[in-house]
Amino acid sequence: MKKAKENPATPTSGPLKIKIDGKEREFDIENPELPDWVEDKKLTAGGYPYDKKMNSDDYDETLEKLQIELVKAQAWLQATGKRVMALFEGRDAAGKGGTIFVVHQYLNPRTARNVALTKPTPTELGQWYYQRYVDHFPTSGEFVTFDRSWYNRAGVEPVMGFCTPEQHEKFLDETPHFERMIVNDDIHFFKFWLNIGRETQLERFHDRRYSPLKSWKFSPIDVAGITKWDDYTKARDTMFERTHKAFAPWIIVRANDKRRARLAVMRRILLSLPYEGRDLDTVDKEDKKIIGEGPSFLGKQD
Repeated sequence: MKKAKENPATPTSGPLKIKIDGKEREFDIENPELPDWVEDKKLTAGGYPYDKKMNSDDYDETLEKLQIELVKAQAWLQATGKRVMALFEGRDAAGKGGTIFVVHQYLNPRTARNVALTKPTPTELGQWYYQRYVDHFPTSGEFVTFDRSWYNRAGVEPVMGFCTPEQHEKFLDETPHFERMIVNDDIHFFKFWLNIGRETQLERFHDRRYSPLKSWKFSPIDVAGITKWDDYTKARDTMFERTHKAFAPWIIVRANDKRRARLAVMRRILLSLPYEGRDLDTVDKEDKKIIGEGPSFLGKQD
């Protein structure tokens, strides 16, 4: 068993009974010992196609090259006034924040920013649902990412009971129309879903629970979500079915290996932007094992 550092965050619940691949399991986030059945499948969970993480030296070298290309792409945005907006969605602990960090790491923060909104204020609750997100849309020359977005209403809100079934249905019906307006206004628009396996998520929760640097990321809603895996899967699949459109496709990245996932996201952005000086040999081709579009890409891997 892998043992976590003895530095727990705020106490949570006791052992949880969960079923994975037809087997009844017990997972106790309060136990600093990570179960072997989690440790053994933390990378390959959900049918992930690699059994080893990407080599760190290869990752660092490729990351730097792609970040240089992103700097060039930002210069093109500023010169042309083009706009980019990218949404990052996925289950808790899917790696959204880390991916956004490497995308932004060397960009000029004056025209590249990330949006991570807290829960709505009473004023925002009285507004048109999309309004508080529209306030953060990019202006001329800007690159804006969203760490979670209006798609909260397609996942966490219906699963956790934070919206009504009627609000959920209205969202699924109206969102494609809303996003068509975004695309029609000539914004380069990306919707990324970072997909992870169940054991991968449990290992990351456990790591956060006992990390003095990451404990702030672990919350009671994470614990509540552990037993709602199937509910989140159903909500995700419905979201894909209703909001995956040719003009605004869902780009799905298998993200059990954070290194490969981050590079895959960066490549997709770079291959989609016709920026001046783009070096296609450096950007390289996509890894079709871990990135694709729409619900058909997931198949039965989850």
